[in-house]
Amino acid sequence: MSKPTPEVYEQGKGMDAHNQVMREIRSRKEASYDPHEPTRVWLDEDNTPDGVRRSLTIILNTGGCRWARAGGCTMCGYVAESVDGGSVSHEALMDQIDVCLAHEAAEADEPAELIKIYTSGSFLDEREVGARTREAIAETFADRERIVLESLPDFVDREKIADFTEYGIATDVAVGLETATDRVRHDCVNKYFDFADFEDACAEAAVADAESEADAGIKAYLLMKPPFLTEPEAIADMISSIERCADVEGCHTVSMNPCNVQRYTMVDELFFRDGYRPPWLWSVAHVLRETAGVDAIVVSDPVGHGSERGPHNCGECDDLVQKAIKDFDLRQDPTVFEQVSCECEATWEAVREYERGFNQPLTR
Repeated sequence: MSKPTPEVYEQGKGMDAHNQVMREIRSRKEASYDPHEPTRVWLDEDNTPDGVRRSLTIILNTGGCRWARAGGCTMCGYVAESVDGGSVSHEALMDQIDVCLAHEAAEADEPAELIKIYTSGSFLDEREVGARTREAIAETFADRERIVLESLPDFVDREKIADFTEYGIATDVAVGLETATDRVRHDCVNKYFDFADFEDACAEAAVADAESEADAGIKAYLLMKPPFLTEPEAIADMISSIERCADVEGCHTVSMNPCNVQRYTMVDELFFRDGYRPPWLWSVAHVLRETAGVDAIVVSDPVGHGSERGPHNCGECDDLVQKAIKDFDLRQDPTVFEQVSCECEATWEAVREYERGFNQPLTR
């Protein structure tokens, strides 16, 4: 990855020590990537305010999140998959969209109703995706029912949202809030904004909703067990965060993302030195049960489940618990977790009771 220039540093944001460490870790990346190919694309099903919908998820390669190039979040390694140079042309980005549409046509009988576009940064940041490209993508998916666009709260703007709602597409902005607790977000995740900024983004989306015929809203993304939190601390923080997000007008969905260990991150450095364990899948299930009554859709999609670097239990029950989590996502029925059990729950309970900051992780 090319070294960021001083112009892309976000001075005064985040922890300087974290940023310095993260820049050094990311400078070790040697791989290069094709600007005409998306980072990833896949088909799935997702729960939306209008019910379960078939989805096409697109991760565009935009050249990297500006915050990540300044140092960025302790757990996020996606910038290491970005094109060198920090920018990708309009033509190359539209080529990526064409690749995704070709994948959809080859794998699905009908177009997906829901489109989800991520950049591992901010789709609404015009340094990543310019206005011309944003408008072209809006036109490309004008016939779809709903679209989700990833962005930091700084870039949530009613006029940018209007590029999509003017076509009648229900538009959601996916904000990587990570936690409702400012201290955890600042010190553990190294994300610079406050919960109040998230609330402002929800208000901005609500204005966009009121000004158009199509819905506009916010989908909050939370991080289950950032570094430096014990398992019980992470559980408590996640339950509180989901409850607080659900109380914010305009935030209709909360997605809990269990932390996984990605290369070229501070979490990877800690994991290598036995200083971090990804969350237990039992913890994910517990949080979903405890927050099933909030006034929002609450979902989770544990990435890398069952692996040492992803959220896991003992290895024997991981797939069953993951299946129950996916079932809950679609049906929002906490009784699905009554169908799974394992002897390792006793170990998980011991971790919840005895793990403390000075002796974590208590288990691998």
